[in-house]
Amino acid sequence: MEVLLILGLILKNWWWFFLPIILFFPAKFFYLWWIRWEVWYKGPKNKWILLEVKPPKEILKPFRAMEDIFSIVWGVYDSANWRERWCEGEMTEGPYWISWEIASIGGKIHFFIRILEVWRDMVESTIYSQYPEAEISIVDDYTKNISQDVPNEEWNVYGEDFSSFRDDCYPIKTYPMFFEEKPEVIKEEKRLDPMDSLLEALSRLTPDEQFWLQIVTDPVANEIPWLAKGRALADKLAKRPEPTKAKPIAQEAAEILITGKQEEKEEKPEIIPPEFKLTPGEREILAAVENKIKKPGYKTWIRIIYLSKKGAPRLGGNHKIGRSYFNQFMTEDLNLIVFYGPTRTKIHWWLRERRLYLRKRKQFKNYIDRLPSTFPRTMSGEPTWSFSLPFNLPPRGPGIRGTIMLNTEELATIYHFPAKIITPALPYVEAKKGGPPPSLPTE
Repeated sequence: MEVLLILGLILKNWWWFFLPIILFFPAKFFYLWWIRWEVWYKGPKNKWILLEVKPPKEILKPFRAMEDIFSIVWGVYDSANWRERWCEGEMTEGPYWISWEIASIGGKIHFFIRILEVWRDMVESTIYSQYPEAEISIVDDYTKNISQDVPNEEWNVYGEDFSSFRDDCYPIKTYPMFFEEKPEVIKEEKRLDPMDSLLEALSRLTPDEQFWLQIVTDPVANEIPWLAKGRALADKLAKRPEPTKAKPIAQEAAEILITGKQEEKEEKPEIIPPEFKLTPGEREILAAVENKIKKPGYKTWIRIIYLSKKGAPRLGGNHKIGRSYFNQFMTEDLNLIVFYGPTRTKIHWWLRERRLYLRKRKQFKNYIDRLPSTFPRTMSGEPTWSFSLPFNLPPRGPGIRGTIMLNTEELATIYHFPAKIITPALPYVEAKKGGPPPSLPTE
Protein backbone atom coordinates (compact mmCIF):
# COMPACT_ATOMS: atom_id res chain seq x y z
CA MET A 1 0.00 0.00 0.00
CA GLU A 2 2.85 2.37 0.79
CA VAL A 3 4.36 1.79 -2.68
CA LEU A 4 1.05 2.61 -4.38
CA LEU A 5 0.70 5.69 -2.22
CA ILE A 6 4.18 6.88 -3.20
CA LEU A 7 3.48 6.26 -6.90
CA GLY A 8 0.21 8.16 -6.60
CA LEU A 9 1.99 11.14 -5.04
CA ILE A 10 4.65 11.10 -7.77
CA LEU A 11 2.01 11.08 -10.53
CA LYS A 12 0.00 13.79 -8.78
CA ASN A 13 2.95 16.15 -8.51
CA TRP A 14 4.96 15.20 -11.64
CA TRP A 15 2.27 14.36 -14.23
CA TRP A 16 3.23 17.47 -16.22
CA PHE A 17 6.74 16.06 -16.65
CA PHE A 18 5.59 12.75 -18.18
CA LEU A 19 2.84 14.20 -20.41
CA PRO A 20 5.18 15.73 -23.06
CA ILE A 21 7.13 12.47 -23.25
CA ILE A 22 3.92 10.50 -23.84
CA LEU A 23 2.60 12.94 -26.45
CA PHE A 24 5.89 13.40 -28.31
CA PHE A 25 5.49 10.54 -30.79
CA PRO A 26 1.86 11.21 -31.80
CA ALA A 27 2.62 14.93 -32.01
CA LYS A 28 5.62 14.24 -34.26
CA PHE A 29 3.52 11.97 -36.47
CA PHE A 30 0.69 14.48 -36.97
CA TYR A 31 3.08 17.40 -37.44
CA LEU A 32 5.06 15.62 -40.14
CA TRP A 33 1.84 14.44 -41.79
CA TRP A 34 0.46 17.99 -41.89
CA ILE A 35 3.59 19.79 -43.03
CA ARG A 36 4.54 17.14 -45.61
CA TRP A 37 1.26 16.27 -47.27
CA GLU A 38 -0.88 19.36 -46.66
CA VAL A 39 1.70 22.18 -46.74
CA TRP A 40 4.58 20.99 -48.91
CA TYR A 41 3.10 18.36 -51.26
CA LYS A 42 -0.02 20.42 -52.06
CA GLY A 43 1.73 23.77 -51.79
CA PRO A 44 1.99 26.39 -54.56
CA LYS A 45 5.67 25.59 -55.20
CA ASN A 46 4.81 22.10 -56.38
CA LYS A 47 2.80 22.41 -59.56
CA TRP A 48 2.25 19.01 -61.14
CA ILE A 49 1.63 18.60 -64.86
CA LEU A 50 0.73 15.60 -67.01
CA LEU A 51 2.56 14.92 -70.26
CA GLU A 52 1.18 12.63 -72.95
CA VAL A 53 3.74 10.89 -75.13
CA LYS A 54 2.75 9.65 -78.57
CA PRO A 55 5.42 7.19 -79.69
CA PRO A 56 6.36 6.58 -83.34
CA LYS A 57 4.76 3.63 -85.11
CA GLU A 58 8.03 1.70 -85.10
CA ILE A 59 11.07 2.08 -82.87
CA LEU A 60 14.32 0.59 -84.11
CA LYS A 61 16.28 1.48 -81.00
CA PRO A 62 16.76 -1.26 -78.38
CA PHE A 63 15.20 -1.17 -74.91
CA ARG A 64 18.48 0.25 -73.67
CA ALA A 65 17.28 3.63 -74.95
CA MET A 66 14.53 3.65 -72.31
CA GLU A 67 17.05 2.57 -69.69
CA ASP A 68 19.16 5.59 -70.61
CA ILE A 69 16.13 7.82 -69.95
CA PHE A 70 15.72 6.41 -66.44
CA SER A 71 19.47 6.80 -65.85
CA ILE A 72 19.43 10.47 -66.86
CA VAL A 73 16.29 11.26 -64.86
CA TRP A 74 17.88 9.66 -61.80
CA GLY A 75 20.36 12.53 -61.77
CA VAL A 76 17.79 15.01 -60.39
CA TYR A 77 18.21 13.51 -56.92
CA ASP A 78 19.20 15.97 -54.20
CA SER A 79 18.60 15.20 -50.52
CA ALA A 80 16.82 17.71 -48.27
CA ASN A 81 18.63 19.29 -45.31
CA TRP A 82 17.32 19.63 -41.74
CA ARG A 83 15.55 22.96 -42.28
CA GLU A 84 13.84 21.81 -45.49
CA ARG A 85 12.57 18.64 -43.81
CA TRP A 86 11.28 20.06 -40.52
CA CYS A 87 10.37 23.66 -41.42
CA GLU A 88 9.22 23.38 -45.04
CA GLY A 89 8.03 19.77 -45.03
CA GLU A 90 10.17 18.53 -47.92
CA MET A 91 10.39 14.77 -47.76
CA THR A 92 13.68 12.95 -47.94
CA GLU A 93 12.08 10.82 -50.67
CA GLY A 94 10.77 13.79 -52.69
CA PRO A 95 10.10 15.95 -54.62
CA TYR A 96 11.63 13.87 -57.39
CA TRP A 97 8.72 11.54 -57.97
CA ILE A 98 7.87 10.82 -61.57
CA SER A 99 4.77 8.81 -62.38
CA TRP A 100 4.98 6.72 -65.55
CA GLU A 101 1.45 5.75 -66.53
CA ILE A 102 -0.49 3.79 -69.13
CA ALA A 103 -4.25 4.27 -69.35
CA SER A 104 -6.86 2.55 -71.43
CA ILE A 105 -9.99 4.69 -71.56
CA GLY A 106 -12.72 2.73 -73.24
CA GLY A 107 -10.13 0.80 -75.25
CA LYS A 108 -8.10 3.87 -76.30
CA ILE A 109 -4.55 3.62 -74.94
CA HIS A 110 -2.38 6.53 -73.80
CA PHE A 111 1.13 6.91 -72.36
CA PHE A 112 1.40 9.57 -69.65
CA ILE A 113 4.18 10.99 -67.47
CA ARG A 114 3.31 13.08 -64.41
CA ILE A 115 6.07 15.42 -63.21
CA LEU A 116 6.68 18.72 -61.48
CA GLU A 117 6.49 21.59 -63.93
CA VAL A 118 10.08 22.62 -63.17
CA TRP A 119 11.30 19.28 -64.57
CA ARG A 120 9.41 19.60 -67.88
CA ASP A 121 12.31 20.77 -70.06
CA MET A 122 14.64 18.16 -68.61
CA VAL A 123 12.20 15.27 -69.10
CA GLU A 124 11.15 16.33 -72.59
CA SER A 125 14.72 16.81 -73.81
CA THR A 126 15.69 13.42 -72.36
CA ILE A 127 12.87 11.65 -74.19
CA TYR A 128 13.53 13.49 -77.46
CA SER A 129 17.22 12.57 -77.25
CA GLN A 130 16.31 8.88 -77.42
CA TYR A 131 13.04 9.07 -79.38
CA PRO A 132 13.24 12.15 -81.65
CA GLU A 133 10.13 11.06 -83.61
CA ALA A 134 7.89 11.12 -80.52
CA GLU A 135 5.38 13.88 -79.74
CA ILE A 136 4.97 15.26 -76.21
CA SER A 137 2.20 17.58 -75.07
CA ILE A 138 0.64 18.79 -71.82
CA VAL A 139 -2.85 17.39 -71.25
CA ASP A 140 -5.49 17.51 -68.56
CA ASP A 141 -5.35 14.83 -65.89
CA TYR A 142 -7.47 11.94 -67.15
CA THR A 143 -8.33 10.90 -63.59
CA LYS A 144 -10.43 14.05 -63.25
CA ASN A 145 -12.80 12.92 -66.00
CA ILE A 146 -14.32 10.38 -63.63
CA SER A 147 -16.57 11.40 -60.74
CA GLN A 148 -14.30 11.79 -57.71
CA ASP A 149 -16.73 9.98 -55.37
CA VAL A 150 -16.06 6.56 -56.92
CA PRO A 151 -17.40 3.99 -56.12
CA ASN A 152 -20.87 5.36 -56.75
CA GLU A 153 -24.11 4.39 -58.44
CA GLU A 154 -22.52 4.61 -61.89
CA TRP A 155 -18.96 3.30 -61.47
CA ASN A 156 -17.42 0.46 -59.55
CA VAL A 157 -13.67 0.31 -58.89
CA TYR A 158 -11.08 -2.37 -58.29
CA GLY A 159 -7.56 -1.47 -57.24
CA GLU A 160 -4.40 -3.03 -55.89
CA ASP A 161 -0.74 -2.20 -55.42
CA PHE A 162 2.17 -4.46 -56.25
CA SER A 163 5.27 -5.53 -54.39
CA SER A 164 8.20 -7.89 -54.82
CA PHE A 165 7.88 -11.47 -53.66
CA ARG A 166 11.49 -11.91 -52.54
CA ASP A 167 14.04 -9.50 -51.18
CA ASP A 168 14.65 -6.41 -53.35
CA CYS A 169 18.23 -7.54 -53.98
CA TYR A 170 16.89 -10.21 -56.33
CA PRO A 171 16.02 -8.78 -59.77
CA ILE A 172 13.07 -9.58 -61.97
CA LYS A 173 13.38 -10.91 -65.51
CA THR A 174 14.68 -8.03 -67.65
CA TYR A 175 14.77 -7.24 -71.36
CA PRO A 176 18.12 -9.00 -72.16
CA MET A 177 16.33 -12.26 -71.29
CA PHE A 178 13.57 -11.70 -73.87
CA PHE A 179 15.68 -12.68 -76.88
CA GLU A 180 18.15 -15.40 -77.63
CA GLU A 181 20.54 -13.43 -79.81
CA LYS A 182 23.35 -11.28 -78.46
CA PRO A 183 22.34 -7.63 -77.96
CA GLU A 184 24.71 -6.36 -80.64
CA VAL A 185 23.17 -8.58 -83.33
CA ILE A 186 19.50 -8.33 -82.42
CA LYS A 187 17.13 -8.49 -85.35
CA GLU A 188 14.36 -6.02 -84.68
CA GLU A 189 11.65 -8.05 -86.39
CA LYS A 190 12.41 -11.00 -84.10
CA ARG A 191 12.59 -9.01 -80.88
CA LEU A 192 10.03 -10.03 -78.24
CA ASP A 193 8.30 -7.09 -76.61
CA PRO A 194 6.48 -7.86 -73.32
CA MET A 195 4.51 -4.63 -73.78
CA ASP A 196 2.57 -6.16 -76.69
CA SER A 197 0.47 -8.42 -74.47
CA LEU A 198 -0.51 -5.51 -72.20
CA LEU A 199 -1.48 -3.23 -75.09
CA GLU A 200 -3.47 -5.99 -76.76
CA ALA A 201 -5.43 -6.63 -73.56
CA LEU A 202 -6.04 -2.91 -72.96
CA SER A 203 -7.26 -2.40 -76.53
CA ARG A 204 -10.08 -4.91 -75.93
CA LEU A 205 -11.76 -2.88 -73.18
CA THR A 206 -15.29 -1.67 -73.89
CA PRO A 207 -16.48 1.96 -73.57
CA ASP A 208 -17.83 0.98 -70.14
CA GLU A 209 -14.35 0.11 -68.83
CA GLN A 210 -11.14 1.90 -67.94
CA PHE A 211 -7.81 0.50 -66.80
CA TRP A 212 -5.05 2.67 -65.30
CA LEU A 213 -1.49 1.54 -64.58
CA GLN A 214 0.77 3.73 -62.47
CA ILE A 215 4.50 3.28 -61.82
CA VAL A 216 5.85 6.00 -59.52
CA THR A 217 9.64 6.23 -59.24
CA ASP A 218 11.69 8.04 -56.63
CA PRO A 219 15.49 8.05 -57.12
CA VAL A 220 17.59 6.99 -54.14
CA ALA A 221 21.24 7.66 -53.43
CA ASN A 222 23.97 5.05 -53.28
CA GLU A 223 24.29 5.21 -49.50
CA ILE A 224 21.21 3.07 -48.88
CA PRO A 225 20.74 -0.24 -47.04
CA TRP A 226 19.64 -2.31 -50.05
CA LEU A 227 23.05 -1.96 -51.69
CA ALA A 228 24.81 -3.26 -48.59
CA LYS A 229 22.29 -6.10 -48.43
CA GLY A 230 22.91 -6.84 -52.10
CA ARG A 231 26.66 -7.02 -51.63
CA ALA A 232 26.24 -9.27 -48.60
CA LEU A 233 23.89 -11.51 -50.59
CA ALA A 234 26.37 -11.67 -53.48
CA ASP A 235 29.16 -12.69 -51.09
CA LYS A 236 26.91 -15.35 -49.62
CA LEU A 237 25.94 -16.71 -53.04
CA ALA A 238 29.59 -16.74 -54.09
CA LYS A 239 30.46 -18.56 -50.86
CA ARG A 240 33.15 -16.04 -50.07
CA PRO A 241 34.57 -16.37 -46.56
CA GLU A 242 33.65 -13.65 -44.09
CA PRO A 243 36.55 -11.40 -43.11
CA THR A 244 37.92 -12.25 -39.67
CA LYS A 245 38.02 -9.48 -37.11
CA ALA A 246 41.40 -8.88 -35.52
CA LYS A 247 41.53 -8.87 -31.73
CA PRO A 248 42.40 -5.62 -29.98
CA ILE A 249 46.09 -5.34 -29.09
CA ALA A 250 45.32 -5.00 -25.35
CA GLN A 251 43.21 -8.18 -25.36
CA GLU A 252 45.88 -10.15 -27.26
CA ALA A 253 48.61 -8.95 -24.87
CA ALA A 254 46.52 -9.94 -21.83
CA GLU A 255 45.98 -13.46 -23.24
CA ILE A 256 49.76 -13.87 -23.77
CA LEU A 257 50.48 -12.79 -20.17
CA ILE A 258 47.89 -15.17 -18.75
CA THR A 259 48.57 -18.25 -20.88
CA GLY A 260 52.18 -17.56 -21.79
CA LYS A 261 51.44 -18.68 -25.33
CA GLN A 262 50.85 -16.73 -28.43
CA GLU A 263 48.10 -18.02 -30.68
CA GLU A 264 49.51 -19.21 -33.94
CA LYS A 265 47.46 -18.18 -36.94
CA GLU A 266 47.54 -20.75 -39.61
CA GLU A 267 46.00 -19.80 -42.91
CA LYS A 268 45.47 -22.65 -45.27
CA PRO A 269 44.97 -21.31 -48.76
CA GLU A 270 42.04 -22.71 -50.74
CA ILE A 271 43.18 -24.84 -53.65
CA ILE A 272 39.89 -24.28 -55.50
CA PRO A 273 38.40 -20.75 -55.26
CA PRO A 274 34.82 -20.70 -53.88
CA GLU A 275 33.50 -19.18 -57.15
CA PHE A 276 34.51 -22.32 -59.05
CA LYS A 277 32.33 -24.46 -56.81
CA LEU A 278 29.09 -22.77 -57.92
CA THR A 279 26.57 -24.58 -60.06
CA PRO A 280 25.45 -22.96 -63.37
CA GLY A 281 22.17 -21.87 -61.73
CA GLU A 282 24.00 -20.30 -58.79
CA ARG A 283 26.28 -18.41 -61.17
CA GLU A 284 23.27 -16.96 -62.98
CA ILE A 285 21.69 -15.80 -59.71
CA LEU A 286 24.98 -14.27 -58.57
CA ALA A 287 25.45 -12.44 -61.89
CA ALA A 288 21.85 -11.13 -61.76
CA VAL A 289 22.20 -9.83 -58.19
CA GLU A 290 25.51 -8.11 -58.92
CA ASN A 291 24.08 -6.61 -62.13
CA LYS A 292 21.14 -5.15 -60.20
CA ILE A 293 23.12 -3.40 -57.48
CA LYS A 294 25.61 -1.82 -59.91
CA LYS A 295 22.93 0.31 -61.64
CA PRO A 296 21.04 3.36 -60.31
CA GLY A 297 18.04 2.42 -58.20
CA TYR A 298 14.56 3.80 -57.65
CA LYS A 299 12.15 3.28 -54.80
CA THR A 300 9.02 2.36 -56.73
CA TRP A 301 5.36 1.81 -56.05
CA ILE A 302 3.09 0.27 -58.66
CA ARG A 303 -0.71 0.55 -58.65
CA ILE A 304 -3.60 -0.35 -60.94
CA ILE A 305 -7.16 0.93 -61.01
CA TYR A 306 -9.91 -0.83 -62.96
CA LEU A 307 -13.18 1.06 -63.44
CA SER A 308 -16.36 -0.47 -64.82
CA LYS A 309 -19.89 0.80 -65.11
CA LYS A 310 -22.38 -1.06 -62.97
CA GLY A 311 -24.75 -3.24 -64.93
CA ALA A 312 -22.65 -3.13 -68.10
CA PRO A 313 -22.51 -6.41 -70.08
CA ARG A 314 -19.40 -8.51 -70.68
CA LEU A 315 -17.36 -7.30 -67.75
CA GLY A 316 -15.24 -10.09 -66.35
CA GLY A 317 -11.61 -10.61 -65.38
CA ASN A 318 -10.12 -7.49 -66.93
CA HIS A 319 -9.15 -6.27 -63.46
CA LYS A 320 -6.38 -8.89 -63.55
CA ILE A 321 -4.67 -7.49 -66.65
CA GLY A 322 -1.94 -6.04 -64.44
CA ARG A 323 -1.16 -9.38 -62.82
CA SER A 324 -0.96 -11.11 -66.20
CA TYR A 325 1.41 -8.46 -67.48
CA PHE A 326 3.80 -8.66 -64.51
CA ASN A 327 3.83 -12.46 -64.65
CA GLN A 328 6.04 -12.15 -67.74
CA PHE A 329 8.88 -10.88 -65.55
CA MET A 330 8.75 -13.80 -63.15
CA THR A 331 11.60 -16.25 -62.65
CA GLU A 332 11.49 -19.05 -60.13
CA ASP A 333 15.04 -18.54 -58.88
CA LEU A 334 15.08 -14.73 -58.86
CA ASN A 335 12.11 -12.45 -58.17
CA LEU A 336 8.57 -11.66 -59.25
CA ILE A 337 6.06 -8.84 -58.86
CA VAL A 338 2.90 -9.80 -56.96
CA PHE A 339 -0.13 -7.92 -55.69
CA TYR A 340 0.16 -6.41 -52.21
CA GLY A 341 -2.60 -7.90 -50.05
CA PRO A 342 -3.38 -4.97 -47.69
CA THR A 343 -4.19 -2.74 -50.69
CA ARG A 344 -6.35 -5.19 -52.63
CA THR A 345 -10.00 -4.11 -52.80
CA LYS A 346 -11.27 -7.37 -51.42
CA ILE A 347 -12.40 -7.96 -47.84
CA HIS A 348 -13.04 -11.38 -46.29
CA TRP A 349 -14.04 -10.72 -42.68
CA TRP A 350 -16.08 -8.48 -40.38
CA LEU A 351 -17.85 -5.30 -41.63
CA ARG A 352 -17.06 -6.37 -45.16
CA GLU A 353 -19.20 -3.89 -47.08
CA ARG A 354 -18.13 -0.82 -45.12
CA ARG A 355 -14.44 -1.72 -45.07
CA LEU A 356 -14.54 -2.60 -48.79
CA TYR A 357 -16.06 0.80 -49.61
CA LEU A 358 -13.41 2.62 -47.57
CA ARG A 359 -10.58 0.67 -49.16
CA LYS A 360 -11.89 1.41 -52.67
CA ARG A 361 -12.10 5.10 -51.83
CA LYS A 362 -8.56 5.06 -50.45
CA GLN A 363 -7.11 3.26 -53.49
CA PHE A 364 -8.84 5.64 -55.88
CA LYS A 365 -7.61 8.69 -53.98
CA ASN A 366 -4.06 7.33 -53.71
CA TYR A 367 -3.97 6.86 -57.46
CA ILE A 368 -5.19 10.40 -58.18
CA ASP A 369 -2.68 11.94 -55.75
CA ARG A 370 0.07 9.43 -56.73
CA LEU A 371 0.64 8.63 -53.07
CA PRO A 372 2.81 5.71 -51.90
CA SER A 373 1.20 2.49 -50.72
CA THR A 374 2.30 3.13 -47.15
CA PHE A 375 0.70 6.60 -46.92
CA PRO A 376 0.62 8.31 -44.42
CA ARG A 377 3.62 6.36 -43.14
CA THR A 378 7.08 7.03 -44.49
CA MET A 379 7.74 5.67 -47.94
CA SER A 380 10.04 3.01 -46.55
CA GLY A 381 6.98 1.66 -44.76
CA GLU A 382 8.37 2.08 -41.27
CA PRO A 383 5.59 3.72 -39.22
CA THR A 384 6.73 6.89 -37.50
CA TRP A 385 3.81 6.47 -35.14
CA SER A 386 0.31 5.13 -35.59
CA PHE A 387 -2.89 4.32 -33.73
CA SER A 388 -3.20 1.11 -35.79
CA LEU A 389 -3.41 -2.20 -34.01
CA PRO A 390 -0.61 -4.71 -34.69
CA PHE A 391 -2.75 -6.87 -36.97
CA ASN A 392 -3.44 -3.86 -39.20
CA LEU A 393 0.22 -3.05 -39.74
CA PRO A 394 1.84 -4.12 -43.02
CA PRO A 395 3.34 -7.60 -42.80
CA ARG A 396 7.08 -8.06 -42.49
CA GLY A 397 8.98 -10.27 -44.85
CA PRO A 398 9.88 -10.43 -48.54
CA GLY A 399 8.08 -7.88 -50.70
CA ILE A 400 7.11 -5.85 -47.65
CA ARG A 401 5.16 -2.64 -47.36
CA GLY A 402 4.15 -2.09 -50.94
CA THR A 403 7.37 -0.58 -52.30
CA ILE A 404 9.89 -2.17 -54.64
CA MET A 405 13.51 -1.26 -55.24
CA LEU A 406 14.02 -1.41 -59.01
CA ASN A 407 17.05 -0.37 -61.03
CA THR A 408 17.02 1.35 -64.41
CA GLU A 409 17.14 -1.90 -66.37
CA GLU A 410 14.11 -3.33 -64.56
CA LEU A 411 12.11 -0.13 -65.00
CA ALA A 412 12.91 0.01 -68.71
CA THR A 413 11.62 -3.54 -68.99
CA ILE A 414 8.21 -2.93 -67.42
CA TYR A 415 7.68 0.58 -68.83
CA HIS A 416 8.82 1.49 -72.34
CA PHE A 417 7.34 2.55 -75.62
CA PRO A 418 6.41 -0.39 -77.84
CA ALA A 419 8.93 -1.48 -80.46
CA LYS A 420 6.15 -1.73 -83.03
CA ILE A 421 2.58 -0.57 -82.62
CA ILE A 422 0.29 -3.38 -83.71
CA THR A 423 -3.02 -2.08 -82.36
CA PRO A 424 -5.01 0.90 -83.70
CA ALA A 425 -6.10 1.67 -80.12
CA LEU A 426 -2.77 3.43 -79.45
CA PRO A 427 -2.29 6.77 -81.25
CA TYR A 428 1.14 7.12 -82.78
CA VAL A 429 3.21 9.56 -84.81
CA GLU A 430 3.25 8.82 -88.54
CA ALA A 431 6.03 11.29 -89.37
CA LYS A 432 8.01 13.77 -87.34
CA LYS A 433 6.96 17.37 -87.89
CA GLY A 434 9.99 19.55 -88.59
CA GLY A 435 10.56 23.23 -89.17
CA PRO A 436 11.87 24.87 -92.35
CA PRO A 437 15.58 24.47 -93.17
CA PRO A 438 17.80 27.25 -91.76
CA SER A 439 19.08 28.14 -95.25
CA LEU A 440 15.61 28.96 -96.58
CA PRO A 441 15.43 32.68 -97.54
CA THR A 442 12.94 34.72 -95.53
CA GLU A 443 12.47 37.54 -98.02
